[in-house]
Amino acid sequence: MLDIKLIREKARGIKKNLKLRFDGSNKLIDSLLEKDEVWRKIKQQADNLRAERNKISLKINEAKKKSWGVKEFIKQAKQIPNKILRLGEEEKQLQDEIKTLLLKIPNLLDKSVPPGEDESKNRVIHKFGETKKGKVPGYGILETLDLADIERAAKVAGSRFFYLKGDLVRLEYALMCFALDILKKRGFTLIEPPYMINRKAYEGAVILQDFEDVIYKIEDEDLYLIATSEHALASMHMNEILNLKKPLRYAGISTCFRKEAGTHGKDTRGIFRVHQFNKVEQFVFCKQEDSWKIHEELLINMEEIFKKLKLPYRIILLCSGDTGGVSAKTYDLELWFPSQNKYREVGSCSNCLDYQARRLNIKYEDKPGNMKTRRFCHTLNSTAIATVRPLIAILENNLQKDGSIKIPSVLIPYMNGQKRIEAVKK
Repeated sequence: MLDIKLIREKARGIKKNLKLRFDGSNKLIDSLLEKDEVWRKIKQQADNLRAERNKISLKINEAKKKSWGVKEFIKQAKQIPNKILRLGEEEKQLQDEIKTLLLKIPNLLDKSVPPGEDESKNRVIHKFGETKKGKVPGYGILETLDLADIERAAKVAGSRFFYLKGDLVRLEYALMCFALDILKKRGFTLIEPPYMINRKAYEGAVILQDFEDVIYKIEDEDLYLIATSEHALASMHMNEILNLKKPLRYAGISTCFRKEAGTHGKDTRGIFRVHQFNKVEQFVFCKQEDSWKIHEELLINMEEIFKKLKLPYRIILLCSGDTGGVSAKTYDLELWFPSQNKYREVGSCSNCLDYQARRLNIKYEDKPGNMKTRRFCHTLNSTAIATVRPLIAILENNLQKDGSIKIPSVLIPYMNGQKRIEAVKK
């Protein structure tokens, strides 16, 4: 959420910034300012009436002492509370409307974000590893090695679900343990969050109107299944004053649930685009002056995981129109998929500045114990590893001539020394 004071003072610049998102959000500023101006006028009227009420009370006391004009002052005093009450109701309604608009307005984009309406304007930062072409798609390898059952999952849960089987289950947990070990060495506290959070928490973590086609709502409950542990971690310290002598670094591990609405016909084969998957997420609360440095650190952590897995990837800086609403700047990591002959996104790394913390009311004190130095903290999030797509990338990039899969060397200790996934006799 943006600061209403900042919007009042720099409305023109903010509208120019938001226009780069190509989502019409810049048009919300004028409506917001109109309501804010009316609210301030009504508030001033109410304040004036309260001041007038206090003056009349003094006059009544003085008149009682001198025994003159008391009835007229009392008559005036009786009219004021109803007027204040009416104005208060109008003020409250406008406050609610202003907050609703503020929750819809996305974050301001950093100056380094390239302008552009869609992903075609994203900027390639660098690449790692050698790419190769392949003919065997991930879903074909899954079937040949009997590593997943899509048909039976569809029978019990519908499309875009799966039963993971055999050594691929072990490989998935090896990936997660490997990522958690790397983050733990870097000072991250491991967190398994609740898989459901309430609406207030979700509204603080995301622009809910943008996510309602993505997240699952629990019927008859004020709860939503999390689309990523980022959302549960962001709201973990809601309405708190944090001690940020050191940044709070969390490594969240969770199952994630997403509707994937609007993706009909996209990546329907296999387990590339699914409703349920496991992920390790990096999340940081820090002082405002530290966030850009930490943003680069989180990217380095994510890259190190894939470098050690020896999977070809590239880093993309998202353009303005492709950057998520809560983020000021986002990098994507895209893995190479030989059968598709292209890179596909498997993780993102974002600096949200004070946007989420303002929505969730999370602050810190520059000088502990001094309330005057309270500021909204900055929040950052980055994928460490979301397992499903990297699993497919491992299958495709490490496919051997005999049809087996070579397990990345860094994962062998997590697989009890197993070096290959061999074909299973059905």
